[in-house]
Amino acid sequence: MMFGFIPLGLVLGAQASQKGMPFYEIGLLTGLNFAGGSEFAAVNLWTHPLAIGVIVAVSMLINSRHIIMGAALSLYMKNIGRLKSLGLLFFMTDEVWAMNLADAQKRSEKTISIPYYMGTALSLYVMWISSSMIGAYIGPFVGDLEKYGFDMSFTAIFLVMLKGMWKSFKLAHPWFVSLLVAGLVYHTIDGAWYVLAGALSGILSAYFWHRGENKGETL
Repeated sequence: MMFGFIPLGLVLGAQASQKGMPFYEIGLLTGLNFAGGSEFAAVNLWTHPLAIGVIVAVSMLINSRHIIMGAALSLYMKNIGRLKSLGLLFFMTDEVWAMNLADAQKRSEKTISIPYYMGTALSLYVMWISSSMIGAYIGPFVGDLEKYGFDMSFTAIFLVMLKGMWKSFKLAHPWFVSLLVAGLVYHTIDGAWYVLAGALSGILSAYFWHRGENKGETL
């Protein structure tokens, strides 16, 4: 997972350098935000003068899925204080969420392990910041890294995550609904609305699917 972050970070840094951002600024962005999707969006929207309102709005829309992810993970953090939980959730990326949710579900106490959480989070955090800064530094010399296929690592990372969380076709029903809805919205509506649409449709699908199953069991 760590090595999968390297090409993505290099691509982000190279794109930032093409927008005139020095390597230390992209390091500050990735360190304070730590959410790849919104960082790519922010860099693509980087103009002079800055359209701060647009960048903030798009970032909030893309990161809105973290509200749902945080709510799901909080069920496994009931034994952790609120302030400590907020500190942990700062490092919650899609990858950290997926790995720790899967790990917590396997534990007998059904709670996250703070050492495991911070081990996965900090290793990815350091790798993400350093690779993006290196990408910004070498960007002016190598140009657009996407032409070398570096951005494919994003898809590869999520395929690995899905494999780790896969249980059965039946339980994956919400995944397919989310994929279909997100794809349709992506091709029909401009902007990042497909992120929110995919997340909400998956949740609603899971809710009504399990509700229907429970009703069937009581009949």
